[in-house]
Amino acid sequence: MATDYAEVTELAGSGISEEQLTRMSHRYGWAAQECHQKDVVEVACGSGQGLGLLNGASKSLEAGDYTESILTLARRHYGNRIPLQRLDAQAMPYADASKDVIVMFEALYYVPDAKRFVSECRRILRPGGRVLIATANKDLYDFNPSPLSTRYYGADELVRMFRDAGFDAEVFGYMPIGEVSARQRILRPIKRAAVALGLMPKSLKGKRLLKRFVFGRLVPMPAELPAPGPIEAPVPLSPTEPDRLHKVIYCRATLPA
Repeated sequence: MATDYAEVTELAGSGISEEQLTRMSHRYGWAAQECHQKDVVEVACGSGQGLGLLNGASKSLEAGDYTESILTLARRHYGNRIPLQRLDAQAMPYADASKDVIVMFEALYYVPDAKRFVSECRRILRPGGRVLIATANKDLYDFNPSPLSTRYYGADELVRMFRDAGFDAEVFGYMPIGEVSARQRILRPIKRAAVALGLMPKSLKGKRLLKRFVFGRLVPMPAELPAPGPIEAPVPLSPTEPDRLHKVIYCRATLPA
């Protein structure tokens, strides 16, 4: 790989919608509950907005990202608090059976070979260890893929991939599409048509303009998320069918003890 993911990654200080901020806070709050006193790795940590929450919950935390310029922002904020290094999710620099939890949020679709990542997780995790995934739901009818993505996995496909590798896997949905704003509901058919015609903006600048139109006011993405309030439990989903009711899919894959 020789791709610069800074072109498609929301970075600390950039303008994001309040919905995006809510989604970030929820997924890291969910993960923090799974990381209590565990040895944890976050893969594709971006500029590190969730590392503080994970670090506060875990016994130990290491993290990395593929793009050096993105990782520089995380290093600048966290200093020596958290070990950070450039890494490839398909060949991670961690010893066999050395970790309890591996986190990857909104990045699996960029990995050229997701099965290699899953195989690496199996190698690195101890018995009973878990992989936590959050990903945009590709099975929504107005779904818009990132221009640098390789492949998105739906709820049933995530379960199948992890089970094929020897994990027990569960999937959950978050942020029901029926609860989005009236403006978003009205604009969904227009978005679907724009996606089909290839008219959706590809650059972050263009996407921010679109977000401002769809969501209204943008807020700066924090370098470190504050502790969230009570975390609403995501909704369990069928492991054998696509989900078309939620914006976000979570997957928790567990190695047998």
